[in-house]
Amino acid sequence: MAKKEENLKGMKKEELKKKLLDLEEKMRVLRFKAEGSKSKNVKESVSLRKQVARVLTEINHAKRQASKK
Repeated sequence: MAKKEENLKGMKKEELKKKLLDLEEKMRVLRFKAEGSKSKNVKESVSLRKQVARVLTEINHAKRQASKK
């Protein structure tokens, strides 16, 4: 994946949730491809899980910042 990482820190909570839903959908599709052994990029699932974790981290960080105020 030669794509440059997006800056998640600048995104709003709604945008992060949309991104999370999109990533989870990609993971679901990838899982079904793996069952039929159609996936060629084996590391893609690892990359998607890391991206999901990054998005969730930013969402939780935003929640903590909002509760401190």
